[in-house]
Amino acid sequence: MGLFTFKGGIHPYDGKELSKEKAITPYLPKGDLVYPLSQHIGAPAIPVVKKGDRVLVGQLIAEAGGFISANIHSSVSGTVKAIEPRMTISGTRVNSIIVENDGQYEEVDFMANVKPLEQMSKEDIRTAIKNAGIVGQGGAGFPTNVKLSPKNEDAIDRIIINCAECEPYITCDYRRMMESPEKLVSGLKAILKLFPKAQGIFGVEDNKPDAVKKLEEAIKKAGESRMEVKVLKTKYPQGAERQLIFATTGRSINSSMLPADANCVVQNVETVMSIYRAIYEGRPIYERPITITGDAVKETANFLVRTGTNSRELIEAVGGFTEEPEKVISGGPMMGMALSTLDVPCTKTSSALLCFKKDQVAEATVTACINCGRCVKVCPSRLVPSRMADFSEHGDLEKFEKYHGVECCECGSCSFVCPAKRHLAQAIKTMRKTALANRRK
Repeated sequence: MGLFTFKGGIHPYDGKELSKEKAITPYLPKGDLVYPLSQHIGAPAIPVVKKGDRVLVGQLIAEAGGFISANIHSSVSGTVKAIEPRMTISGTRVNSIIVENDGQYEEVDFMANVKPLEQMSKEDIRTAIKNAGIVGQGGAGFPTNVKLSPKNEDAIDRIIINCAECEPYITCDYRRMMESPEKLVSGLKAILKLFPKAQGIFGVEDNKPDAVKKLEEAIKKAGESRMEVKVLKTKYPQGAERQLIFATTGRSINSSMLPADANCVVQNVETVMSIYRAIYEGRPIYERPITITGDAVKETANFLVRTGTNSRELIEAVGGFTEEPEKVISGGPMMGMALSTLDVPCTKTSSALLCFKKDQVAEATVTACINCGRCVKVCPSRLVPSRMADFSEHGDLEKFEKYHGVECCECGSCSFVCPAKRHLAQAIKTMRKTALANRRK
């Protein structure tokens, strides 16, 4: 039987061998912790603490500021020093809660309100997920309790867990699958209780056969007949929501649709892990694994990092740089954000710090399009990226929308293969943002 996949896509060097054998190890922060009130899609969280308050690990410090928002919890015990704007990964200053770490890591009583999954109603499960401040941890940051509350929950027949980890270099999801497959199975079991007609799917790329085996063994040991592992062809962007749904179910959605319109719900590995911790351990999100890798660091690592930790500390923890990097990226090389400073906090959606000696994008010389068609061949949305970029550069929103530019999934495959080194994805992303804003109006 052939591997599950989609049309288009690319095969960049994945760099995973640099860190894939590094087990997830806890890192305890040294400096102050900074908690941006916007670590998720939607309204910023609202502080429920003030300067001078003492907080504990797992204590609520900011509550959801609306239906599309998420709670934020302290990851250390200590004292609130200030609530003020601080620089974030996006390069903008965001109102943040600053906590002085006392080094005691005194915790709230997590198990106080935990009860067996068998005794939990659907509302209990959704409330536990909401209270824990869980958001999509694959990068999007959409509140998970909202995602798990579709209009027609009886129509949902597939819960797809994105285990592809198709972004190059990042290995923290792989380590979760290798180290905690039984917890991922238990987390999916909790989700499946919300959707009794659904089948659970772990979608794993075929470059992770050991992870496939671990998950299959965990499913068998748990006796979960409603779960299966589907092996996906290793290709970027296999883990993109639309591509993952098509690869695992054969169903298609477009930019105006949600996965629920295809009777699917998609969750990331770390999100499922957070659901496990919330349901079975009563723990909110206050830590997550982050991959530290690249050719500019002395050592690579997969650290279990407490939210609010300064990114510079993580570089120091691996021995620093071999030489000053030309580029440091938060996230993957295809869709991550280049950092202007390391003095930014890790958040719920942080997945990696990639440190490179050379900035290959900045060094490339941009030339005119030669109409080779490579961008068309690799586009998973079946667009003509070179034309979309032209429309964007000329400010022609009408033609951009006419030729379906909003269907771009912003994966960057077109820029990767372009021999003219045109910044196709960046141009399309800029115009797409305008088009979507107009659509919302």
